[in-house]
Amino acid sequence: MENAERSHPETVSVEISGCSKDDARLVFEALGTCFASDRGAEEVPQQLHETRPMVWLGSYDVADARDEACPPVHLDASVLADVQGGYWAVDRFRTTLDAMFTVHETCAASGDQERDLHLRLESR
Repeated sequence: MENAERSHPETVSVEISGCSKDDARLVFEALGTCFASDRGAEEVPQQLHETRPMVWLGSYDVADARDEACPPVHLDASVLADVQGGYWAVDRFRTTLDAMFTVHETCAASGDQERDLHLRLESR
């Protein structure tokens, strides 16, 4: 189906924070097995400062879901994830997250055409 024919936005933006660079890498790697992303396989999160918090970004095309199963992920600690996109895309992305992590929704905001979720991800 051509992009012009799609009836809803299919990309979500994800901000990962509140975690180690290793846990961020695990989240991005897991999401990359499920969806096409703007993050290359060689792009690994870096910790650029010892005390300042880091935020890592990625975008995922949920319409381009991969056939392979999205396995549960073991994290060392919880990870904060801010997810933003159209309603359909965020719902589909959230369903995938629920399969891989224990997901706690800490805040949500809905607009005319977009939905924002603030989530805490933990190992299943």
